[in-house]
Amino acid sequence: MPQGRTEVQVRPGAEADLEALTDLYNHFIRETAITFDTVAFTAEQRRPWLHSHPEDGPHRLLVAHDDRFVGPGGVLGYATSSPFRPKPAYATSVEVSVYCAPRATGRGVGTLLYRSLFEALATEDVHRAYAGIALPNEASVKLHERFGFAHLGTYREVGRKFGRYWDVAWYEKELGAS
Repeated sequence: MPQGRTEVQVRPGAEADLEALTDLYNHFIRETAITFDTVAFTAEQRRPWLHSHPEDGPHRLLVAHDDRFVGPGGVLGYATSSPFRPKPAYATSVEVSVYCAPRATGRGVGTLLYRSLFEALATEDVHRAYAGIALPNEASVKLHERFGFAHLGTYREVGRKFGRYWDVAWYEKELGAS
C-alpha cells in the first residue's frame, strides 16, 4: 500500500473473526443495497458460511486486518470466492465478492484483498470468476474492471430492497490456464 496509509495484513479468515465479519456484513444488510439479504445475521447463523471457506482450495475467505486494533476494529474487510452454482459442471467457476468497512474505503483495502485472492486462486483448478454488482456502485465497478473483469450484462430490477427495485450488473474474469 502507498506510504502514509494503514499497513494491512491479509490472511485466511478464522473463527476468531466471525463476530467482526458478521458485524461488517450486517452493516451492508441494514444500510445498503450492496447485498440483497434483508435481515441481519447472528454470528452463529454465519458460522456455516465461515466454515464453507477453508484455507485452501477454490473457495476462500481472506480477511484484511490491521493488527494495531484489537477485536472487531481490526477487521477492515474481506474477500471471498464461493461456488458459482451448486451443479458439478460449475466446479471450475467461482463467484467472488469483496466487502470493506466504511472506514477502510478508498484506502486500497479492496485492491489488496482482491490481489491476494486472485494470487491464491492462481494455484487452483478455477477457470472463471464471476461478480454481481448491485447498481449503482461505481467504486465496485471500477475495482472489478481494474482486475480485468468484463461486463457481461445487467439484470434489470432483479432485487427489491428498501422499497425499490435494483439492477445487478454481472462481470466475468478468466482465471488460470484453459
